[in-house]
Amino acid sequence: MKHGLTVAISLLLASTAHARTIDVAAGADAQSRLQEALIVAVPGDVVQIGVGTFDLTDGLSLDADGVTVRGAGMEATILNFSGQVGAGEGLLVTGDDVVLRDFTVRDTRGDGIKSKAAHRIVYLSLRVDWTGEPRPSNGAYGVYPVESEHVLIDGVIVRGASDAGIYVGQSRNIVVRDSMAVENVAGIEIENSFDADVHDNVATGNAGGILVFDLPGLLQQGGHSVRIFDNVIVNNMTPNFAPVGNIVASVPTGSGIIVMANRDVEIFDNVFDGNGTSNIMVTGYRYGAAPAGYNPLPVRISAFDNVHGRTGFQPGLPGGAEMVAAFGGSLPPVLWDGAGSDISMMDGVAALTLGLADLSQPREAARPASVELGTPVTWPRLPGVTLPASMEAAAAMP
Repeated sequence: MKHGLTVAISLLLASTAHARTIDVAAGADAQSRLQEALIVAVPGDVVQIGVGTFDLTDGLSLDADGVTVRGAGMEATILNFSGQVGAGEGLLVTGDDVVLRDFTVRDTRGDGIKSKAAHRIVYLSLRVDWTGEPRPSNGAYGVYPVESEHVLIDGVIVRGASDAGIYVGQSRNIVVRDSMAVENVAGIEIENSFDADVHDNVATGNAGGILVFDLPGLLQQGGHSVRIFDNVIVNNMTPNFAPVGNIVASVPTGSGIIVMANRDVEIFDNVFDGNGTSNIMVTGYRYGAAPAGYNPLPVRISAFDNVHGRTGFQPGLPGGAEMVAAFGGSLPPVLWDGAGSDISMMDGVAALTLGLADLSQPREAARPASVELGTPVTWPRLPGVTLPASMEAAAAMP
């Protein structure tokens, strides 16, 4: 990875010498003209995509550092991939210090916008969607930064992803804010990542609202230090439409937040309502034996100052109907599988444990029972995430 100071100096010099705006209008040959603009762009350049619908038949890619790709607004500039021939993403970014803003990516066969090892990347005022009813053939991810340091997702809307609408994986120093995830399998997912703030978002109509997962077998493991706060997480009751075999296919419809195999996660000042399984679920990794070096248990998970509305009325869990009957018509707002340690739920609402402290126990061995989790935390609060000033300046530009 490039050193931040060296990159900043080189980009400043380059932008002074070469900065220009490359205009790309809708119309014939949009595919070749837009891709050519992305190829010739150098640090400091703005690729300005005009008003209209751009009918594209192949994915686009940007490799250069320090480039801004800007449309005329998410309602005005639409990159339409309904005629895409390949199965790849709509736009792939591998350059550092890139800003993507003010356009829509629609009906890609693969992921909407993916960035890989693209540090200090900004996703701003973007829309990624799949038209029609949610279906397994939709692309897996809407916006998909992975293996990156410093990620900002701000004012993004995603609908219809067959995995996660807004996903950040194997990354560090992340902010997801003021965004909306609607009718995806998972609305927002932070996976195998360190130091993330997820705040002031709306997750509604998904199968699961917000996921904080850590999985084995990836380059970066040991997800930790995630704060989820000031979000509205409501009515996540869309039936799970993930392809069979995908790990999110196991997400119970009606889930608000699920934390799996992470440590140091704070959930506070959120509003929950209309999630039929639970508002908050905490669980270990239960998909086979844990490999060496991977911790499958949740540790130091806390929730406080949240508002809990109706929940637990239609749990998408095996035996859910029987549990509802046993618990008087609905399950409590908080569900815990029983694995892990230092689980503190201070919202003053009831909690249910499945009693599966041993991850080798089959789900059939569950013994649901009320559990008291209202023990105050004894560990330090997490600090907020601070992004480089250049990223916040890019987000503040009109």
